[in-house]
Amino acid sequence: MIDSKQLALILEALPDPAFIFTRSGKYVAVFGGRDTRYYHDGTGLIGLYIQDLIKPEKANWFLEQIAKALDTQKLMVVEYELSNRDVKGLLDEGPTDPIWFEGRIQALSFQVDEDDVVLWVASNISERHHLEVKLRELSDTDQLTGLYNRRRLEHDLTLHHQALTRYAVPTSVCMFDLDNLKIINDTQGHHVGDQMIQAAANICRTALRKNDTACRFGGDEFVIALPNTAREQAMQFAERLHGYFKQELDHFSVGNIVVTASIGITSMVPEDTTHEDTLKRADRALHEAKKMDKNRIVWG
Repeated sequence: MIDSKQLALILEALPDPAFIFTRSGKYVAVFGGRDTRYYHDGTGLIGLYIQDLIKPEKANWFLEQIAKALDTQKLMVVEYELSNRDVKGLLDEGPTDPIWFEGRIQALSFQVDEDDVVLWVASNISERHHLEVKLRELSDTDQLTGLYNRRRLEHDLTLHHQALTRYAVPTSVCMFDLDNLKIINDTQGHHVGDQMIQAAANICRTALRKNDTACRFGGDEFVIALPNTAREQAMQFAERLHGYFKQELDHFSVGNIVVTASIGITSMVPEDTTHEDTLKRADRALHEAKKMDKNRIVWG
């Protein structure tokens, strides 16, 4: 049998820190945290409250998780980040990357000072989190251009369509391709064609706003999702984008073969059953622009 002294030594030897919190956020006890790569001695926290150390927004989040664990009496597993910006008394100019933790929170069957308590075990998962982010970015990114790929676009457009149907938030979709790329590929080589595609991607980045999504849809075809954007603003965006193309793609022109861009643009409407309806309308508008001697914008 393990006696109380041995149990105390075991708890102290835990690699990850384990906290006992009251419902009100008081640190009742701290065990473990012996992995010095990630943790410091936490015994000085005993008797303090989360609200004493953490700024209100994040402190309230911690208290909410404690309350949920106590109310449900079930093990809760949460992921969260902490940075200098969350801690009272520290400068905001801390490490640019926050530390990510997995918290496992379990209600305990006793009280301390007539207050319910939970066990909160915190594990540093920063390396795993950054790897997951990198893998997610790779799965969402087109290798040639660095823009998002079709998979990510489909995901974003699905969310935008839901925002339209539930909250009437408008989204417009801009689809374009490069005029005369095939001729350039045949006469100058595919490496020049790839350079044109990369140039088009860079032009997209110049024109994008923070919440816009640019994607290489396939070949030399691109799609840009413009959330919170109705027809008038969308046309202004398309005209600005078209102007950039005229300026930047001209140096790829060879002899009488002029490199330009044709654009089809439309907005999601309530009648669209899915985002696919919007994409099809943008695609038809693009084809109409191609039939009208290219190098133009058509609303669909």
